[in-house]
Amino acid sequence: MERATDVPDSFARSADRDQVNDYDSFAEAYAAENENSLVNAYYERPAMLALAGDVTGRRILDAGCGSGPLSAALRDSGAVVTGIDASAGMLALARRRLGDDMALHVVDLSDPLPFDDGAFDDVVASLVLHYLEDWGPTLAELRRVLRPGGRLIASVDHPFVAYTIQDPRPDYFATTSYTFEWTFNGQPVPMRFWRKPLHAMTDAFTTAGFRLSLISEPQPDPAARELFPDGFHDLSTRTTFLFFVVEVPPSASSSDD
Repeated sequence: MERATDVPDSFARSADRDQVNDYDSFAEAYAAENENSLVNAYYERPAMLALAGDVTGRRILDAGCGSGPLSAALRDSGAVVTGIDASAGMLALARRRLGDDMALHVVDLSDPLPFDDGAFDDVVASLVLHYLEDWGPTLAELRRVLRPGGRLIASVDHPFVAYTIQDPRPDYFATTSYTFEWTFNGQPVPMRFWRKPLHAMTDAFTTAGFRLSLISEPQPDPAARELFPDGFHDLSTRTTFLFFVVEVPPSASSSDD
């Protein structure tokens, strides 16, 4: 699920709250902010599309598609897109955007995926993996549904972000959760992400059978300079998200360990 806002300046601990990451409760407000925000519309999505390159005719799984802006852009570029998300509310918005001819499924990425081995040429996972404490089972499933030579293109919160903002700072080398609140229409929304050190991320990809192709820290779209002059400077001079392209080795078979 793409996030609509940058990491807040101050974290509000919400560990005592039972419900976190409940996108169904704020789907409309989230989708509206996500649509044209600096970090999504002029940074994260353009970077994902640039990494994907020419997708004409490619079968792409949008894992955590949210309300569907990335799916729409990929489809408009000629891809055959399937979207999955854990939030039925977000998928209802995606259906409204994408129409009835696109395959959309309510799927939690912690569960097995309802697709055949090698069903996709690419998977895009836009700002979703940081919702998971353990990437292992999810990455294994994403590898399974990719053909040999297929790519996983993923973006996550940069591991330095939560490390430098939290007070006291956590053990950088540990996998730690951090909780905070977004605010939509004056209502606080409790969220929880998981921060991993960089080596744990790359180890998770290789353990799942992927080959690391690229790690990227891109710049925002230059068009944002005039639209968001203050935010553009901040976004272009500090860490925000980290992008990966990893591949299934071309000689791999779906039955490989």
